[in-house]
Amino acid sequence: MEKKAPQIVENPRVALFLRGEKCSNIAQLVLTDIHLLKSPFAVKFTRKNPIHPFEDASSLEFFSEKNDASMIVFANHSKKRPHCVTVVRCFDYKVLDMLELYVDPDTLRTLSQFKTSKPAVGLKPMIAFSGTLFDSPTPNVYTLAKSLFSDLFRGQDAAEVDVEGLQYIIHFAAEEEQDGNPKPQIHMRVYKIITQRSGQKLPRIEVE
Repeated sequence: MEKKAPQIVENPRVALFLRGEKCSNIAQLVLTDIHLLKSPFAVKFTRKNPIHPFEDASSLEFFSEKNDASMIVFANHSKKRPHCVTVVRCFDYKVLDMLELYVDPDTLRTLSQFKTSKPAVGLKPMIAFSGTLFDSPTPNVYTLAKSLFSDLFRGQDAAEVDVEGLQYIIHFAAEEEQDGNPKPQIHMRVYKIITQRSGQKLPRIEVE
């Protein structure tokens, strides 16, 4: 009970990763990769759960309290909701926000497909958003996505930052919205940051 009580310095947001009764391989791959990026502040369940987030959120709230998790990433699949990943934010173990996203299987690339070194577990990522939709003065699904993704990946609060520890960046991008066209996709990409000598005080930065 003491751990669940309000703290002067709150612990980093723990994310719980769940899968529904039906979950496509595509959605499971996304769940696995986001879990790796979120580690060590992540708990992943492998069992199937009969959860329908937008019909009844009580199961999500139960799991949130049981695991002291304020973020939930839920994956499921159906004909009407293919390769669906729902990001949920809780407050006081009650659902506060939910955003349903559909993964594009044609453009999905997993971490394992990139034959490069991966960021070490526990490193704090830099997060960037490109696109005016994320900064709209009127709340919309994109401003909600920005808020949820920022909370999901922010990690521990840091009073000071060691430049050597800034080893990767998570980048979200969305094109301009056009009348008559579907809502622009949100593109999520993860880059490793490479610092090289530049002959000056500041290093030259490249991304991979």
